[in-house]
Amino acid sequence: MTKPMPEKPSVDGLEQVWGPVWEQDGTYRFDRDAAGHRDAVWSIDTPPPTASGSLHIGHVFSYTHTDLKARFERMRGKHVFYPMGWDDNGLPTERRVQNYYGVRCDPTLPYDPDFTPPFEGGDGKSSKAADQLPVSRRNFIELCERLTVQDEQQFEELFRTLGLSVDWTQSYRTIDDTSRASAQRAFLRNLERGEAYQADAPTLWDVTFRTAVAQAELEDKEMPGAYHGIAFHRTDGGDDVVIQTTRPELLPACVALVAHPDDERFQDLFGTTVRSPLFDVEVPVLAHHLAQKDKGAGIAMVCTFGDTTDVVWWRELQLPNRAIIGFDGRVRSDEPAWIESATGQELYAEMAGKTVFSAKKVVVDALTESGELIGDVKTIQHPVKFFEKGDKPLEIVSTRQWYIVNGARDEQLKSTLRRRGEEIAFHPDFMRVRYDNWVGGLSGDWLISRQRFFGVPLPVWYPLDADGNPVFDQPIVPTEAQLPVDPASEPAPGFTEDQRGVPGGFQGELDVMDTWATSSLTPQLAGKWETDPALYDLVYPYDVRPQAQDIIRTWLFTTVLRSQLEADVMPWKHASISGFIVDPDRKKMSKSKGNVVTPLSILEQHGADAVRYWAASSKLGTDAAFDPQNPKQIKVGRRLAIKVLNAAKFVYGFPLPEGATSVTEALDVDMLAELGAVVEQATAAFDGFDHARALEITERFFWTFCDDYLELVKERAYGTASDATHETQASAVLALRGAIDVLLRLLAPFLPYATEEVWAWTHDTSVHRASWPTAADLPTDAAPTGLLAAVGQALIGIRGAKTAAKASQKTPVTRAVVAAPAEARVLIERAAVDLAAVGRIENLSFVDGDELAVTEIELAEQQA
Repeated sequence: MTKPMPEKPSVDGLEQVWGPVWEQDGTYRFDRDAAGHRDAVWSIDTPPPTASGSLHIGHVFSYTHTDLKARFERMRGKHVFYPMGWDDNGLPTERRVQNYYGVRCDPTLPYDPDFTPPFEGGDGKSSKAADQLPVSRRNFIELCERLTVQDEQQFEELFRTLGLSVDWTQSYRTIDDTSRASAQRAFLRNLERGEAYQADAPTLWDVTFRTAVAQAELEDKEMPGAYHGIAFHRTDGGDDVVIQTTRPELLPACVALVAHPDDERFQDLFGTTVRSPLFDVEVPVLAHHLAQKDKGAGIAMVCTFGDTTDVVWWRELQLPNRAIIGFDGRVRSDEPAWIESATGQELYAEMAGKTVFSAKKVVVDALTESGELIGDVKTIQHPVKFFEKGDKPLEIVSTRQWYIVNGARDEQLKSTLRRRGEEIAFHPDFMRVRYDNWVGGLSGDWLISRQRFFGVPLPVWYPLDADGNPVFDQPIVPTEAQLPVDPASEPAPGFTEDQRGVPGGFQGELDVMDTWATSSLTPQLAGKWETDPALYDLVYPYDVRPQAQDIIRTWLFTTVLRSQLEADVMPWKHASISGFIVDPDRKKMSKSKGNVVTPLSILEQHGADAVRYWAASSKLGTDAAFDPQNPKQIKVGRRLAIKVLNAAKFVYGFPLPEGATSVTEALDVDMLAELGAVVEQATAAFDGFDHARALEITERFFWTFCDDYLELVKERAYGTASDATHETQASAVLALRGAIDVLLRLLAPFLPYATEEVWAWTHDTSVHRASWPTAADLPTDAAPTGLLAAVGQALIGIRGAKTAAKASQKTPVTRAVVAAPAEARVLIERAAVDLAAVGRIENLSFVDGDELAVTEIELAEQQA
C-alpha cells in the first residue's frame, strides 16, 4: 500500500482514491472467524434510514457520530460489526411511489404483469388521489420495490463518500423475504405467548392515509378552535345544563355528561339524566376524576369519540358506542338508531356525508336558530393530535386491530421495562428521562396493525362460518417453516385458493404491520436471528444503539420491549443519542418544513473530512446549527485536513540520521510527554462516548505541534542549528516522526481520508487497521513538565516583538532578553538553543520577572 509522497499533497479527490481501496481490501469487513467470541466484538445496531427520497445533512451529522466510535473501537482491537439496513416499508415510501409514478393502490384490482406507470420522476407537489392511476396491490408493491432499490443505491454511494466504515456485506432491507419472515416469526411467538391480541376498540385514525395510528406516532399541533356553549335539558324539569365544547358536530354522538366528583356545582346532577339539544337523546350525568373543574364550564360532553379522554370515559364508565365519523373523516350516512325524534333524524340526514367542518356549521346554525347556543363563541388556540406524517387532525373510529402488550395495562411488565431503562447507559444521560416518561405515560397497548399496502403482512387468516362470517377469535396461523406468507394472496394452511371468501372457507388478513413492528427487530434482522445462530451469538446483545432523540418513544422503546418479550434481555448496553440539525434561525431541519440541506454538494465542495469534522465537533444530544451559505466549521475542518497533509510531508522531509535510536533533548521529551497525556485524555473521552472532547484535545495539541514545536526544532532537525549535533538532530527527527505517527492515529476516526493518505506514504497497511495509540507507543516515559507550553509562549513574545518593530520574522536578532517567573525560566532555559534558532537570535538571555515576556529585543542593523 506504500505510495509515493506527492509533490503537492491535496485533500481533493481522496474519496475516489481510497474508497475503492477500502472496499477491495475489506478494510472494514467483519471477520467472524477471527472474532471467535462475543467479548472480542463491538456490535452496532445501526439505524436503517428510510429509503424514500434523499438523505439530508442531519443523516451525515448523526451517522458520522456512530462511525467515529466504530473506528475507535476497531483500532482498539475490537472486531466491529457495523451493518447497514434500509427501512423500506412505511407510509413515506408509499407516498413517494404515488407521487413519483402517478399511481395509487386499489386492492380490488387484478394484477397486471405488463403494467407500465404513467410517468416516472414526478415531484408530487400537485399530485391528488383523483389524478393518480389506480393499480393492484401487487403492482403497487412492485413499484415500491423498484424505487426503494434506486434510493438505497444513492444512499449507499453518499455514505461511502462520507467515509462510513460500514461493512456493506452486512446489510438488510426491512421488506425483503428474510425480514418479513423474522417479523412474522416474532409476531407468531407473541401470539402464542398471549402477548399479541385482536380487539374491536376506538382507534386513532388518519383520514388521509386511511390507517390506524399508534400512540407513539402522534404529535400535537396548535390549531385554532372555538368554545361553543350548548344547553342540555334536565329531564327533571330543572335549569338547563350548559357545557362548553370545541366539537359541536359530535352532538349526535353524545353518550354522557361528566363532571369531577368533588365539584360542588354538580352534586345534585350526578345520577340524573339530561336530553341533548337538537337530537333529543337522553344521556346520564356522571362523575369522573379526569373532568377538570377549571376547564370550560367544568362539565364536559362525552362523545364517541372526540378525543382520547372520551375513550377513557367510555371505557371506564361503560358507556355505549354511538360513533358517527367514518374512515373517510365524514359523517356516516347510516341513520343512528338512538336518534328517535323526527327533527333530530332530519338534522342528522343534513349532516350525513359532510366533513367534520361542514357538519359543525350545520349543527352551530341549528343551535343558533333553536336558541340552544348559549353566549358568544370563544375562539382559542389549542393542541390537536395529528399523525406525525399527516396533514389533517386525527379522528377516533371503532375498528378491529391487532395489539402487542407494552405494559400500559400490566404493571409488572411496565415495572420490568422501567428497570430495563435503568440498565441502558444513555449518552448523554439526560436523554434517559424521555424513556422513563414514555413508559410511565403509556395509556394503551401497542397498536401494530396498519391499513396500508407496502409492509409486512400480518400472518393470519380467519375461518368463515356457515354464513360466511369471519370467526376472528380462531385465527389460522402458518408454521414458522412456511414464513414469509401473504394471507392476501396465499391460501390459509389446509385450504385452497377457491375457498377464499366462501362459507366454510377462509379470508386472509389484509392489514400489514406497523413499520415499527419490523424496525423494533433491527438487532435480530442484522444479526440473522434464527437463520445464522453462530453470527447472532457473536453480536447479540449489541454494544450500542445509535439513534435520534425524537424516536426514543418509538424505536428505542419498542426494541427494548420486543427483546424483553422474546429473550428477557436488553438488546444493547449503550444508547447514543444524537441531537438535531437546525437552520440559522434555530429551527429543526425537516423535509416537512422545507429547510433541509442535501449533503452531496457540500461533500463535493468541501470534502468528506471537512464535513466529518463539522459533525464531530458537536457532542451527542446537542443540536447543531448549519448554514450552507457560510459553513464555518466545515471550512475549519478542511483547513485541518490540509494541514495534516502538509505537516506530515514537512516532517517526513527530515532524513532520519543514521543510528538514531533515542529522544534525548528536553523539548522533544516534553512534547512527547504532552502527547502521551493527550492520548490518555482522548482515549478516555472516546470510552465515554464523547467524540467532540477527543477531537478538541487532539486538535489543540496538533496545532501547538505545528505552530510551535515544528518551528522550534526545524533548524535542529535539519542539522543547521549553530550547535546541533548528530544526537540532538536525531532526537528532533525521532520525536517528530513519533508524534506524527501517533497524531495520525488519533485523527484517523475524524479525518479518515487525509490520515490514510499520509499513512500510506510510510506504511503498507491501513491506518484504520492500525492499533489505537497508547502512551507506551511514544519513545519516552517522562511526565509532562510544561516546557513546550512555556517555550511556545516565549516564541509568541519574540514573534510579537518583531511584528511590533514592523520586521519580517526572518529578521536576525542581535540580542533578546526574556523575563519569566523562576519556575518558567528554568524550563525555558532548557530549550534556549531551539528558541534562539527559530528566532534567529544571536544572544539570548533570561531574567526573573513577574510574567513571561520579551523585555528587550535588538534587531540586526541591516534588517532593522
